[in-house]
Amino acid sequence: MLIVAFLSHNVSSDLNEEGSFDEAVKGCDGVFHVAASMEFNVVEKENIEAHVQANIIDPAIRGTLNLLKSCLNSNSVKRVVFTSSISTITAKDCNGKWKPIVDESCQIKTEQVVKTQASGWVYALSKHLTEEAAFKFAKENGIDLVSVITTTVAGPFFTASVPSSVKVLLSPITGEPEFFNILSAVNARIGSIALVHIEDICSAHIFLMEHSKAEGRYICSSQSCPTSMLVNLLAKEYSYSNKRRISEKNYDEIPSEISSKKLKDLGFCYKLQTNRDKKNSVMERMQRGAFKGIPKDFKKEDNYARYSIQVRRSENLTRGSENLTREMELHAR
Repeated sequence: MLIVAFLSHNVSSDLNEEGSFDEAVKGCDGVFHVAASMEFNVVEKENIEAHVQANIIDPAIRGTLNLLKSCLNSNSVKRVVFTSSISTITAKDCNGKWKPIVDESCQIKTEQVVKTQASGWVYALSKHLTEEAAFKFAKENGIDLVSVITTTVAGPFFTASVPSSVKVLLSPITGEPEFFNILSAVNARIGSIALVHIEDICSAHIFLMEHSKAEGRYICSSQSCPTSMLVNLLAKEYSYSNKRRISEKNYDEIPSEISSKKLKDLGFCYKLQTNRDKKNSVMERMQRGAFKGIPKDFKKEDNYARYSIQVRRSENLTRGSENLTREMELHAR
């Protein structure tokens, strides 16, 4: 199977030009649409909704539809896999009460997002409306479209800068307001921090591309972690931090289960899933990549940049946090 992985931000100058992706998808059997604008908030004070619509949402939708049109015209593309986000999901019902089970149908409401404008609302709204437009176009034109709802991703990376998902996870100790506010907003909407390792999210994309019965939306989440547990992990791993440890008996309760049942029922297996208790599984995923290559003394953005080259080195991406692993295994016994 010949597949092209399409990164929309890499060719942003062509987003508004219909047909600009024809050559990229020519002869391909499948297309991954895996990237989008990572603008979480905007600084405009007046006409903010109009600004977001014109400068972020409309270009995202237009670019996605142009890609789908190219796939339609290719006469070769059999399926498109769209990368969605947990930002499009809420664990609360219309009355603000927690749902016991959260599945793919639990989507955010546009009017509620615009009304509250919680941290990260621009990204959430853009992803939600773009995915909605994509499925509408796909249905009207007979395109086989599947979406992967990614939760907070941890794991090694090869980019020149630390990915936003890792910054969000580390925000309790870095103190970066933008990312900590996003973490808090996710917790307020979901009730926990749903996690997935980068290896599993990549595998899920390929799995859904190749599975003949895949259709619709799929949540990809291996575990949910209370924020109190996340803070404890960070405080232990980064001992210089002034974050105080939380007694395990005081861990937050997770009000809603973020269900990946639909994906697992199709036959997908998380590579890092273990038979050990839930807490240890979460910790294992975190230590198998979220902290690799990131020095103990980083706190500010300039230090992120200073260590970005170090993070990219393969030896840092494959070296495990062995002490943390042994500690968690002993704790699980």
